[in-house]
Amino acid sequence: MTLSLLAVAVVAGVALGVGLGALGGGGSILAVPVLVYALGQTPTQATTGSLVVVGLGAVAGAVAARREGRVLLARGLAFGGVATCGAVLGARLSTHVGDTVLMAAFSVLLLVVGTMMAVRLVRRSAPTHRTSPEEPIVAFRPAFVCRCPRALRVLVTATGVGLLTGFLGVGGGFLVVPALVLALGIPVAEAAGTSLVVIAVTSTAALLVRTGSGVSPNWSAVAVLTATAVVGSLAGSRLASRSDPRRLAAAFTGLVLAVAAATAVHTLPALV
Repeated sequence: MTLSLLAVAVVAGVALGVGLGALGGGGSILAVPVLVYALGQTPTQATTGSLVVVGLGAVAGAVAARREGRVLLARGLAFGGVATCGAVLGARLSTHVGDTVLMAAFSVLLLVVGTMMAVRLVRRSAPTHRTSPEEPIVAFRPAFVCRCPRALRVLVTATGVGLLTGFLGVGGGFLVVPALVLALGIPVAEAAGTSLVVIAVTSTAALLVRTGSGVSPNWSAVAVLTATAVVGSLAGSRLASRSDPRRLAAAFTGLVLAVAAATAVHTLPALV
């Protein structure tokens, strides 16, 4: 890695980390554009390398959330286990898709995520849980119980989250949290912490499939990006405690939408 690329990786990693630390998630979605447009990776390499950033970031966040009592480990592992099937399928599909299509899909994802973030800012609301997290979906004692509609929701949402992670190399926390709240009835605070367990599981599964398929990014660039993102997340956590969270969220939403627009302008015309 040249000194210029190293400098770019350091700056970009710190920026990503600040987003993660200040907002508690979402910053990793910009790892792919950074790896492609700033560090010269192909989309296939970038969506593979970003899984390292996403996975390690999720592990670190899950450990911290576990200490604070905001992680339901068994439920997170169960949901992540179901999502693994989708992650494996998505990772395999990504190796058969052209780079242009991959980046076009990613630009659409960025637009969707940015729009969702903007809507949340306007509404100032979060999804509410509909069922008690103590109610099991399937139980065999003292009598057999199957809440099949909920079981189907878990299967569909977990598979969809896994597909997204495996195909585009993102954590999908913006989908995991609502899925845990609505499908498993987990309160929002615990869902945010538990989602990190799900992301860590699916990212690991997708990364194993991609590297096993011969996809090899520039690991030195990924390592620098990941290390500096961790440092940036610490700074972001301190920034969050001293700043208005709505202003931080609005700034990050604007950044996501700007990157989405730039990515779409660069990739979508190539599909025509």
